[in-house]
Amino acid sequence: MFERLRFLYNRIGEKLWIKPLVTCVLSIMIVFLIKQVDYYEIDQFFPEVNKNSIEMLLSIIASSMLAIATFAVGSMVSAYNSASRTATPRSFPLIISDDESQNALSTFIGTFIFSVISLMVLKNGYYGKSARFMIFTLTLIVLGVVIVTFVRWVDSIARLGRLGRIINKVEKATDDALQRRRLAPTLGGVPSGQLKPVGQAVYGNSIGYVQRIEMAGLQGTAERLQLQIMVDALPGTFVAPGRALAYVTTDSGTLSKKDTDQIAKTFLIGGDRTFDEDPQFGLVVLSEIAIRALSPAVNDPGTAIDVIGTLVRLFTHWSKTVEDDNSRDFKDDSRDFKYDRVMVPEISLWDMFDDAFNAIARDGAGAIEVVVRLQKAFQALALIGDPKIREVAMFQARLALARAELSLDLPEDLDIARKATKLVGTF
Repeated sequence: MFERLRFLYNRIGEKLWIKPLVTCVLSIMIVFLIKQVDYYEIDQFFPEVNKNSIEMLLSIIASSMLAIATFAVGSMVSAYNSASRTATPRSFPLIISDDESQNALSTFIGTFIFSVISLMVLKNGYYGKSARFMIFTLTLIVLGVVIVTFVRWVDSIARLGRLGRIINKVEKATDDALQRRRLAPTLGGVPSGQLKPVGQAVYGNSIGYVQRIEMAGLQGTAERLQLQIMVDALPGTFVAPGRALAYVTTDSGTLSKKDTDQIAKTFLIGGDRTFDEDPQFGLVVLSEIAIRALSPAVNDPGTAIDVIGTLVRLFTHWSKTVEDDNSRDFKDDSRDFKYDRVMVPEISLWDMFDDAFNAIARDGAGAIEVVVRLQKAFQALALIGDPKIREVAMFQARLALARAELSLDLPEDLDIARKATKLVGTF
């Protein structure tokens, strides 16, 4: 349930209108709830506040907040467009879910609604002495909050579209997904290992990417129908009506269409990949940022080198054993295989390295600085003590050198690339 709520919360966070709407509703509620203080005989404890002064203050705030909110929206859209152009459009969900920008926009719009509704209520004589003092005090507090928010937001919006901040956001989202998968490599199901899918295939009706698998729903269906389910489409897999989502084995014969549809519904399919439960998507996005920087139009190998360093950090963190991880920020009891009727394959380390490094090695093969940094990255990964990662890193080092040999013309550059590759231990 927690994982499902987290997934839904992240999807809500990608909607720019949610927080402003909530803030507007709360502002309207507060304006009318303040009237309740007039029903208590506490007028003698509050000083008399001139009604005209409150109206003037609210009028100034209402007119200025509309302009600031409009300016905020324009600045955010400009930053989003800039980030999509300089990085990759796939990073857009992370950029738009930026909490500081959303909170600032919500504050500006909520304050505008608060001031307009308060002004209307005040002019109609709705408030008594106590309520007028309360609305005056609250208005001053809101004004202070707006000033602080605006100053902090100006600093944030100046950095929002910066490439370094985007890379950091993608790294954080990817690392979170990797750690969840590291602690639950089979999503709580039984490892399927190298077993080939057998049984009755279950197909979906949608075309898109698997975004999430409801493992509890699969387990419940399997227990109810007394069957075994083998997942064949992990999150991030592109599926169509002819692509099997899972295979079912049962002693009772062929399942009905109603039962197979019930199983298919546990696979949430959408038009886009998401970072939450698809670690490889984050690796792909980082790789896209690097290859865009390596394009002739941009010609920024420094950014590609930064991304390579980011990928090394991610794979190093991935290589940690659960027993050695003291933080356990992503502690998950699903490693105990609580879904014993669902078999799930583990994510392929070879595929992860392909997603992360193949495109960079291809597009950076003609830049000796990128070639050398790639070989240093593979060397670092080969030395972290994980034999599986060492094997894949050595293969990727040989592959990157082969690409460089086809692209580098200067013999001295080729010698440098070969010497860097030897350090990985491939020869």
